[in-house]
Order: sequence, then C-alpha cells, then structure tokens
Amino acid sequence: MQEHDMSWVRTEMALAEAAPRSQVGPAAWIRKNLFATPVDSAMSVFSLLLLAWAIPQVLNWLFFDAVWTGADRTACLTTEQGGQLPAGWAGACWPFVTGRFGQFMFGRYPFEERWRVVLTGILFIVLLAPLLIPKVPYKGLNAILFFVVFPFVAFFLLVGGAFGLPYVETPLWGGLMVTLVLSYVGIVVSLPLGILLALGRRSQMPIVKLFSVIFIEAVRGVPLVTVLFMASFMLPLFVPPGMTFDKLLRALIGVALFASAYMAEVIRGGLQAIPKGQYEGADSLGLSYWQKMGFIVMPQALKLVIPGIVNTFIGMFKDTTLVLIISMFDLLGVVKQNISGDPTWATPQTAKTGYVFAAAIFWIFCFSMSRYSMFMERRLDTSYKR
Repeated sequence: MQEHDMSWVRTEMALAEAAPRSQVGPAAWIRKNLFATPVDSAMSVFSLLLLAWAIPQVLNWLFFDAVWTGADRTACLTTEQGGQLPAGWAGACWPFVTGRFGQFMFGRYPFEERWRVVLTGILFIVLLAPLLIPKVPYKGLNAILFFVVFPFVAFFLLVGGAFGLPYVETPLWGGLMVTLVLSYVGIVVSLPLGILLALGRRSQMPIVKLFSVIFIEAVRGVPLVTVLFMASFMLPLFVPPGMTFDKLLRALIGVALFASAYMAEVIRGGLQAIPKGQYEGADSLGLSYWQKMGFIVMPQALKLVIPGIVNTFIGMFKDTTLVLIISMFDLLGVVKQNISGDPTWATPQTAKTGYVFAAAIFWIFCFSMSRYSMFMERRLDTSYKR
C-alpha cells in the first residue's frame, strides 16, 4: 500500500493571534466612538472644549474657592461687603449647609428626639438592602417585614404618643425626612394599586372597567398641584363634622393616588405586550383568573416595564417638592425657607449653595434608582442567554 506524505498536516492547534492594534485599545475606542465621522469629530471637539471651559469653573466654585468654616454670614462675604475674602470671590458657602444640616434632614423635629428618625432610617436600610440583593435568602419574610411590619414600627417611632415616646406632631416634620416618607408611601401604595387599576381597565366587567377608566383619566388629566390642593382643602369637606385628617396624611393620599394612575398605564402597557398565547396557555392549564395573572402574565409584564416603573418612581420622588404649596416643607422647601427667611446667612452665595446641595441629594437618590433598574433589567433579561 502506498504511503501518503502527511508532513504538510498540522499536528497541533494554531495559537490565537492578537487582534490588530487598530481595532482594540483606548485609541480604537476613541476613534470608533468619538471621531468615526466628520460630524462626530466636530461634536466631540466642541464637547471637549466646553468641558474644558466649564469643569474648572465648577470645581473652583464647589471646592477650591469655597468657604468651608464659619459661624454666620460674615464667613462668606466678599471684601466689598465687609468680609475678609478677596474681592470678586464667588465660591460656595458650605458653612451654611453644615450649620443648617440638621434642619435640612429633620425639619423642626425636636433635637432630643431625632434619634427616632435615625433609628427609623437604619431599620429602613437594613430591611431594604436584602430585598435589593438577589442572592440574599428569605425574600418573602423580608418583604413582609419591609412592606407590612415596618410602616407600623416607623409610625410609632416617628409620631410617638405610645410606648413612652413623646408625641411629635407632623407640622414639625420637614427636610429629607418628609421627602423619604412621601416617596416610600407613594411607592408602596402606588404599585399594587396601579396593578389593580390596570387589571380593572382590561377587565370584562363593565362597572369595574368604567370605574378604573374614570379614575385613571381624571387623575392623569390634572396636575399634581391640583390633586394636593384637593386632598388638603377639599377632602375635609367630604368627611363627617368633627373628623379631621392630618395634613401629612392628606398629602400622602394625594401623592399615592396620583402616582397610582400613572403606574396603572405603565403596567397596562406591559400587559398588552404579552403574547395572546400566554393567556391561552394559562387557560388551557385550567388556571383561575388570579392564578393566571399572578403566576403567568403579571411577572412577564412587570419585567417588561421595569424602566417605566422606575421612571414613575423617580418622577414621584422629585414631585414631592410640590407639597410646599400646602405649607409642608420637604428637603427643597426647608432649604428655600432657610435661604429666604434666615438673615444669619444672607449672602449672594447662600442660595446657590443651598440649591446645589438639594440638587445633589435628589440626584444621588434618582441616579441610584436608575442604576439599580438597569441592573435588574440585565439580570432578568434571559432572552438571549444560552
């Protein structure tokens, strides 16, 4: 038998070669994302020049030219105004923030009782963190503690009047404390109520569907300011004589109902995106309506509308500033009150510093919610995983 020459056959795998330098690395990323076309190059150059002009000025105002210590307005006055700083100085007045930090966080809540607010915040974080971390076990128990038990514990801690705790009336509440209370109640109430309204709007029962449609369209047709006014001034007209509602409770009801109407439309969009076969498959298994919605349809719909749900939460968190119109002072309201009504810190830079501080707090919370929603989207997106 004739033997074949196999010397040309490779006996081992070829080693992987490095990618071309023009396709990988920082230079390739810059060329692909910033200078791919002449238009991209022009926009990138303009943006870089704008950042080069703006960032040093912002950093100078926030940090390098700012005042960090002082007891009153004299620490933040320029030479022309009787202070000790160079003429033309225009930096942030951070002593104003540090001096009024307690009011920004707690409002007029009694100083000796603020430990109750701090303890409530610690319990909030301790119960919320395990819910946000996917690998932490006992999610069901954790959810019951956070959504059912915690509100009652927080109520007795913040309001008092029981278990030996002094009573603290809600008109003394303010600052970030009120912002978080309004946001927490709005989120906890609006999501399940929005789900019920969305199901009601798609219901085959005429009365349930009509009620859901009227509620959603009526609430979405008016601004939140109007809802707050109605909850604050018109709600007492519909209760028996002698019965009163706390102003904070009225605001909580108004914010929760307003957010639930928008949440209902977000969830309804998710329900409409579910293929009809999912409903038919659940029916073929003999599942009841609530079993079909709870186990088959609603989990898929909620996964699809995570961006819309979080967007509603973020909008509601920022809209809590509107409670100022009914004489409640959230974080922004307290900052504004201290700026306009406190002559101790009346300087040209005080207002800017206070508003920048409030904006930073709102940005931290909103950005955190946005980033977490993106994390959950990636985690739940199993469409292309093998």
